[in-house]
Amino acid sequence: MSRGLKWFLGFIVTVFIAIGVVLFLVRSHDGPMEILAGGPFQTGELVTAPNDWSFLTDHTTIEMQTMAPPRSRTMWLAVYDNRLFVISSYMNSRVGKIWKKWPNQVKDNNLAIVRADGKLYELQLVRHNEGEFIDGVIKRFNEKYSAKLNSDSIDSGNAWLFELKGR
Repeated sequence: MSRGLKWFLGFIVTVFIAIGVVLFLVRSHDGPMEILAGGPFQTGELVTAPNDWSFLTDHTTIEMQTMAPPRSRTMWLAVYDNRLFVISSYMNSRVGKIWKKWPNQVKDNNLAIVRADGKLYELQLVRHNEGEFIDGVIKRFNEKYSAKLNSDSIDSGNAWLFELKGR
């Protein structure tokens, strides 16, 4: 084996080890780090979930922790009719099937904690496939994030829409 090939393979192995170490460290971190899923929340004031989520309308993202397994992630959100919604897109794509594990895990345990502005809200995720409000929620996501969602995305299962409700 040539010296250049040995160096290249050593470099590749080093990169994979570094990525593994970073992912391990992030999983023990207090919450997510941008697009990387983090560990369970360790800070924040636990408060009662409100009936009106309009105070989050201008927030770009929230942090959401699922309970099984206890991992947190950064989520886009939409507030519609004072109700809080998150969406998981690309569920039918190859990348989505690898990257998007949490929606399937919610089937077994739909409990979650949302952290926003240093406050923790104990909630449950309720998936919606139909309802009069879905078009309005999709419109909010499209306006807020320049997304290209439509009701066909929900119907086909390519996008999963969840409402976050108090427990």
